[in-house]
Amino acid sequence: MTIITETDRLIIREFNLGDAKAVLEFNSEEVNRYTGDAGLCNTLKDAENIIQEIWLAEYKKFGFARWAVVHKATNQVIGFCGFKNDPRINAIDIGYRLHQDFWGKGYATEANQACIEFAKQHMDLDIVYGEVVDVNLGSVNIIKKLGMTFIRQYEDEGFTLLRYAISLKGNPLPAN
Repeated sequence: MTIITETDRLIIREFNLGDAKAVLEFNSEEVNRYTGDAGLCNTLKDAENIIQEIWLAEYKKFGFARWAVVHKATNQVIGFCGFKNDPRINAIDIGYRLHQDFWGKGYATEANQACIEFAKQHMDLDIVYGEVVDVNLGSVNIIKKLGMTFIRQYEDEGFTLLRYAISLKGNPLPAN
């Protein structure tokens, strides 16, 4: 198990197949309402496939992918955070998804701030994007707390998306 970084309350580490039950649990319909992933993780086998075919494959290919967020007090995987090489936007995306029981407690912000600090010190990333559905105000607040700057608004698959960006190296942000 590769630990990426830690905070006072969280361990950020790579996923493994033993995390499948937790992945299934934090991918509820309510959690995925604004993600575009609704209905993609309904069984333990779906969760195993996500771990194996997406995250483990991306660790090998890119050296990073979404990481498990582990609640230190319970040693429970409560969600994911971190970066994704996103071919849809041809750029690096930062994202998060937490089990509903852990919403509103600052964990998503804490986890992704730790990821950003880790990336600044250990990864060759510069511009990182974050996209949120405009009515998902909790996620909009998280993106802003991470210090991301609004870039643009656009429509996709029936959602109004807000694109934000941050430079991890202090370079100017693109206009779109």
